[in-house]
Amino acid sequence: MRLVILGPPGAGKGTQAARLAQHYGVPAISTGDIFRSNIAAGTELGAQVQEIVDAGGYVPDEITNTMVRERLAQPDAEGGFLLDGFPRTRAQVDELDTILAQWGQAVDVVAELTVDPDELVARLVRRAHTDGRSDDNEDVIRRRQKVYEEQTAPLTDVYGSRGLLVRVEGVGGVDEVTARLVSALDAHFAGPRP
Repeated sequence: MRLVILGPPGAGKGTQAARLAQHYGVPAISTGDIFRSNIAAGTELGAQVQEIVDAGGYVPDEITNTMVRERLAQPDAEGGFLLDGFPRTRAQVDELDTILAQWGQAVDVVAELTVDPDELVARLVRRAHTDGRSDDNEDVIRRRQKVYEEQTAPLTDVYGSRGLLVRVEGVGGVDEVTARLVSALDAHFAGPRP
């Protein structure tokens, strides 16, 4: 399974990606984790990423594309993967299509977590207090939501037109959302293929 998970910041993508990856036996590949490991390691890339993230922006495609290409080429991703945080732009959709086509592959399904914007702000403010994340204050959160709506939300139309989009309500207990996702994904694979 080659799965992409989409949803606005704070929708629970990271939590659900880890659970889905375990359920389906594929690695969860999170661009956020890759970025944070570079920040923690104090790399030059990490410093650039920290500045962008603190301002509520997205890391430029050329940096992200290179990291994703390298990660997807690793042996554990040969049998499938779950991408969390990529693609975020139409250009990244095209890049992912190009990367996978080189190996005779394509994205199988895209799961979108939907959550009310005000609920997202409340979640992220709580996370900022518990995790001490510098990128989670209300102004930055609202900016990130706006960037998501402008750049990433339109990808649902792209994947929807390909018959690959599965939408799932992201509000509720973690187990409840996971069960909804698994049910929707299993139904997608059991149904007619485009």
